[in-house]
Amino acid sequence: MLDEVSFRRNADRAIESLKQSLIDAEEDGGFEAEEQNGVLNIVFDNPPAKFVITPNAPVRQIWISALSTSFKLDWSEDANDFVFPKDSLTLKPLVGRLINEQLGEDSVRLE
Repeated sequence: MLDEVSFRRNADRAIESLKQSLIDAEEDGGFEAEEQNGVLNIVFDNPPAKFVITPNAPVRQIWISALSTSFKLDWSEDANDFVFPKDSLTLKPLVGRLINEQLGEDSVRLE
């Protein structure tokens, strides 16, 4: 398990990179990304929804609340990224998939 300093460094870097990818995809995506105090929110107008992405330092995970579900991602040294254990998707591809499910189309790719 990562120590807290390493977790925070990796989580901050991952969330900042995700935020930049979301900002790049916002114009065509039908959503808006906003960050407040280290928490990243993705807000949808149609259909209305809000995804919340937050680091959880005590358990060293990034948590995503989206589509009435909680997704808990663990750090993977092999992937050098946070990974959702159920399907091995890393943070950006998972968030991209969730956004596309929310929008009902396959138009968002996060890189």
